[in-house]
Amino acid sequence: MSEHTFDIPGDGSMSPKGWYQAASEQPGFIYDTAQADAINELDALWQQLVEFKARRNQFLGRSLLSPEVPEGLYLWGGVGRGKTFLMDAFYACLPYRRKRRIHFHNFMAEVHHELKALAGKKDPLAALADNMEKSTRVLCLDEFHVDDIADAMILGRLVSAMLERGVVLLTTSNYSPDGLYPNGLQRQSFLPAIEVLKRKLKVLNVDGGSDYRLRAVAREPMFLVAAGAEGRAANEARMAALFERIAAGMACSDQPIEVMGRKIPVRKAARTVVWFDFKVLCCGAHAQEEYLEIAHRYPTVFLSHIPLMTAEQAAEARRFTWLVDVLYDNNVRLVASSDAAPQELFTEGATSGEFPRTASRLTDMQSRHYLEQPHHSQKVTL
Repeated sequence: MSEHTFDIPGDGSMSPKGWYQAASEQPGFIYDTAQADAINELDALWQQLVEFKARRNQFLGRSLLSPEVPEGLYLWGGVGRGKTFLMDAFYACLPYRRKRRIHFHNFMAEVHHELKALAGKKDPLAALADNMEKSTRVLCLDEFHVDDIADAMILGRLVSAMLERGVVLLTTSNYSPDGLYPNGLQRQSFLPAIEVLKRKLKVLNVDGGSDYRLRAVAREPMFLVAAGAEGRAANEARMAALFERIAAGMACSDQPIEVMGRKIPVRKAARTVVWFDFKVLCCGAHAQEEYLEIAHRYPTVFLSHIPLMTAEQAAEARRFTWLVDVLYDNNVRLVASSDAAPQELFTEGATSGEFPRTASRLTDMQSRHYLEQPHHSQKVTL
């Protein structure tokens, strides 16, 4: 695959395989066997869903003659293999109204929000699954991974409930189903959900191809690396000059901004751009929902003084990973200064094995292809 993209008709007239064949004719296309195999599976699922919709429309309501719901697909593999790109192409090709594409962080934020609203129900999780079934036939869930005990307990039941109600799940992940939530607290409670994923979804590994994020690095990176006081000062000056150009004509302030009812200090803030220090966003007790609100509000985020993180700073590294994931999924432009290159920031610690995904995303966020994408705000509502 190449970094070139083109519009996909929204009427369902182009299948994933048709899209891939058309893409192969574009300049710069790079054939990838692993991606071609994934396209074949996505095309098969697309065909099943189109036929399911046609057959189901022949019957009234949910009669006993209603056709069987197609099984979903679980795409997993290393960072930069094009999993999200392939899923987005499938989503664009699918001629369904009740379809949804969402990042895992956004999805879990919604789940927690809705469970609070359904707290008065006898079984809030079942009620949530009922609501999802009414609004969504096909759920495309990007970057499925579990690193939180609360999420694991919820997903253990919710995944089963969704699939039992006929929600077709297409998900991407950096982990195989058996590799989800490794060494997590009470992992045995999550094992039934893993078995459901393996039984209900076709599992496909897309490793073996190229890391496309590394192919498209822009010549002028926005991730500024320098060690020592002199280098840091030079990077701060470059960031300040860039901030002024982006915020030209806007009212700027150094007063704290309010996010979900709490005041967060900033270096500077304007209508479409905000500048934080790493310590402010990643060294305090911040939740993913706060990062989501920031990503929805600001198309450009500046972040200063990202340090080399030690094993004792695993909590800070985890919050930084959350922040990068949320900014990335909402196409937020990140301008950052750091003491080291992305792949060197966190190499030792309980969760350092997951950090290469974050490093790869930081690399991709400097690419021309990423920077040309429009900022999009995914509202946190079901």
